Amino acid sequence: MSIGKLALGFLVSAFVNSSGVAVADERPNILLVMADDLGWSDISAYGGEIDTPNLDALAERGVMFTDFHASVSCSPTRAMLMSGNDNHIAGLGTMGELLAPNQAGQPGYEGHLNDRVASMAELLKAAGYHTYMSGKWHLGHSEGTLPFDRGFEQTFTMLVGGASHWADRLGILPMDDPAAYSRNGKLTEDLPENFYSSRTYVDLLIDAIRSNRGDGKPFFGYLAFTAPHDPLHVPEPWLSEYAGRYDDGYEKLRERRWLAAKELGLIEKNAPLPERLPFVRSWEELTDDERAMEARGMEVYAGMVDALDYHYGRAIDFLDDVGELDNTIILFLSDNGANAWYSEDYPGADSPDFMSQFDPSFENLGRPGSNYAYGPGFASGSSGPLNRFKFSVSEGGIRVPLIIAGPSVQQGTITDEFAYVWDILPTVLEMTGADYPATLDGRAIEPMRGRSMMPLISGRSKELYSSEEMIGGEMNGDKWMRQGVFKAAMVAPPYGDGTWQLYNVDADPGETRDLAAEMPELLEDLKSGWDLYAMEVGVISAE
Repeated sequence: MSIGKLALGFLVSAFVNSSGVAVADERPNILLVMADDLGWSDISAYGGEIDTPNLDALAERGVMFTDFHASVSCSPTRAMLMSGNDNHIAGLGTMGELLAPNQAGQPGYEGHLNDRVASMAELLKAAGYHTYMSGKWHLGHSEGTLPFDRGFEQTFTMLVGGASHWADRLGILPMDDPAAYSRNGKLTEDLPENFYSSRTYVDLLIDAIRSNRGDGKPFFGYLAFTAPHDPLHVPEPWLSEYAGRYDDGYEKLRERRWLAAKELGLIEKNAPLPERLPFVRSWEELTDDERAMEARGMEVYAGMVDALDYHYGRAIDFLDDVGELDNTIILFLSDNGANAWYSEDYPGADSPDFMSQFDPSFENLGRPGSNYAYGPGFASGSSGPLNRFKFSVSEGGIRVPLIIAGPSVQQGTITDEFAYVWDILPTVLEMTGADYPATLDGRAIEPMRGRSMMPLISGRSKELYSSEEMIGGEMNGDKWMRQGVFKAAMVAPPYGDGTWQLYNVDADPGETRDLAAEMPELLEDLKSGWDLYAMEVGVISAE
């Protein structure tokens, strides 16, 4: 199937002029930037108080999505991002770390990006692009499943779900300690000198882009930050930048961001504020020491987001300096909502032997040797006006920021149209004029389920999915199905009660009012739609 026929004439003229002489390839570069566990309201363009001037500038010169969705956690989203397909087809029906015995090895549950799909890098490399990656992969840990094996020609990547942001490679759970990294298809223990994740990933991506400057080929760069995923680590000056800013607690933070989102026009003026979840203690219930630790964790988290923005800005400055920025399309998104776990909630992370590696003191929080995650209170604050957080199909778990800017993209536009992470790949293919073939390297590949957002972001159309279409997802027993402004969701324990509920997530993005009793027929239609989806993609319930 050919993607981007509108760009085909331009694509041909970029290679050969009217005299048949080869000329420089003028197709746009693609810079794909992903944050890790960034909440919907964490950057200031989405109502947050954290200083993110570079991402705000991106929003001002591009299209900002307020109703864009991902999966509930890291690797399923990344599988959809790379493949344009559902995670159950691409090999990450659930995270590899969470595979149940009856799922392991089954089609769609291989635990790595499988051969039923093509990766974005494979397709763009075949179309004549340089392909570079720096940052978190989480789509395969062993040789043969690394990003170098899936079309990236230069790579430096962390392979696991999360780890220290310093060079010590300390993992966040015993099975991933020490954390695995790879460079150009080989596992490596050799991290660059002075390693700090956000800085180093940008340094190495810049080096990769610079290495082929002047050969006339466009590039695809995938910058996959591991910030602000825990453990919460950041160097100065960001470590001290937000001191005292969160001393009034997570409930006040959430209320401020809810009000800011309204003022910015990102949600409806009458959208209710979600209530504090029953398992989240009120700020006033905490002891003074607990409040101090919680607030300090959020200060470090905010510093990580600020640092991410700064280092992303260095990449943009580099592209500007070398004359490539005006011909680069930039896509920025998060892989899921904010993480509600504390560090000890990870499997096996409360083991005394594992915990003995760390210095958990208040004074060390954010520095090398600390291992802290900020928990459900401030995760709710990061979600702002949305309900819940990562590992749930509530809006706070799956609605994430997306900003796109560059050639052929409208400037200074906000869209409230629904879109999904599997729409990124077909969009990039249309941007570049690349094809999506029926076979790749002699193997058949599944048709994409996503669709190009180019008509939407270029202003040619106001709609991506009609109000009659149904789009849904699943992971770890959580289920959702969307049709227009309505969403049916079943949130499994421990975050929900396992019953289907129905919301108008346009008027009520905080999912405060269950419409199931008022609209039972619609709920049944959406549940039937989910059953059909599960059969099509091969959902296997854990036993």
